[in-house]
Amino acid sequence: MQIYGFFLKTQYLCDNMTIEELLAYDREHVWHPYTSMTDPLRVYPVARAAGVYIELADGRRLIDGMSSWWSAVHGYNHPALNAAAHAQIDRMAHVMFGGLTHHPAVELAQRLVGLTGLPHVFYSDSGSVAVEVAVKMALQYMQATGHTRRTKLATVAGGYHGDTWHAMSVCDPVGGMHALYAGRLPVQFFAPRPGVPFGGEWTEADFEPMRALVAAHGDEIAAVIIEPVVQGAGGMWFYHPEYLRRLRTLCDEHGILLIADEIATGFWRTGRAFACEWAYITPDIMCVGKALSGGYLSFAATLTSERVADGISSAAPHVFMHGPTFMGNPLACAVACASLELLAAPELPARIAQIESMLRQLLAPAADFAGVADVRVFGAIGVIEMREPVDVGRFQERCVEAGVWIRPFGRLVYIMPPYIITDDELRTLCTAMVQLVGET
Repeated sequence: MQIYGFFLKTQYLCDNMTIEELLAYDREHVWHPYTSMTDPLRVYPVARAAGVYIELADGRRLIDGMSSWWSAVHGYNHPALNAAAHAQIDRMAHVMFGGLTHHPAVELAQRLVGLTGLPHVFYSDSGSVAVEVAVKMALQYMQATGHTRRTKLATVAGGYHGDTWHAMSVCDPVGGMHALYAGRLPVQFFAPRPGVPFGGEWTEADFEPMRALVAAHGDEIAAVIIEPVVQGAGGMWFYHPEYLRRLRTLCDEHGILLIADEIATGFWRTGRAFACEWAYITPDIMCVGKALSGGYLSFAATLTSERVADGISSAAPHVFMHGPTFMGNPLACAVACASLELLAAPELPARIAQIESMLRQLLAPAADFAGVADVRVFGAIGVIEMREPVDVGRFQERCVEAGVWIRPFGRLVYIMPPYIITDDELRTLCTAMVQLVGET
């Protein structure tokens, strides 16, 4: 009863906190992502969100330029996603997936198989875990098929695949967020980042380092993992799809699996359903997440081919050794089905193309600023690369004052707005972005 009373008291205190008290408690006790606990960045309390707007507790409304880290592609408080969540929660919010199944999980699998052409779907509870699942699939497949020396992964520098252990091991080992763990993570093979930009003139020399790496270590490599066409948090770099085509062929020649991390790029962010479609290739394993549930719930999936699934199942223990507690969560599956229904709208590709066109036009003036190194746009992604790192705290403070929400990192100021953003809202967002960059 004492513990129960404590929880009641805590709830009561939280409900009756002033904004100042809430922020003070947050600063003292709540650890935010990529933030110091002793000197945290300022945070802004949110009261509600709807459409492309985040409303702060003080009433200010911000146009969201981040889609909540790529996920809220339909905006906030969307009636179709709300309806799916309400309908499902009245049936069941969760049930274990071991030995049980349910309609939302099966329907979602049907939709994902139809979209990707990969016939087997493994659910998990975050994108980073989806990458861990993909890595484990590759390693268990090689073990089951007698290729016991193939215990390594290969990738390219400049990538980002998540914050869990094996995911960190294939993130950029030098300039990436996880360089702190160098020497303790599994050691993988890295080729240089693809150098030919998307839309540039392809040169075969760009692929030679990867070809040489595989020639030297192919018998040790279980899989190559890569973000197709767009390197996201590793630098917002858009590279030539011919690199992917060459990689698909190379993996086939050496019996290596190809893992496509489409967590950030999937579901039309680049202008096509999946970024792999720019290269007209199908990976052996694909990871999806973020926009999958429209930003409503943490949810992801790892899809794989018949060959990989059969290979894993062919040898002892004849099962794939992974099973998250919240795997196949019915609430997440139901919302994801509604999200994919919205993403199937026939007018969406044209809308992404319109967003891309406007981003090119509206961000172009930033290229003339002395502090700007590059301006690049791809699909519904707009990037201004600075010559020096951005003061995140100060930049976000100025964003809030300007009525927009942009979260830079390193030297990159970038946006990937919700697809539902209007032309006027996008113009306001981009105008503020360029103005603030000019002041930086």
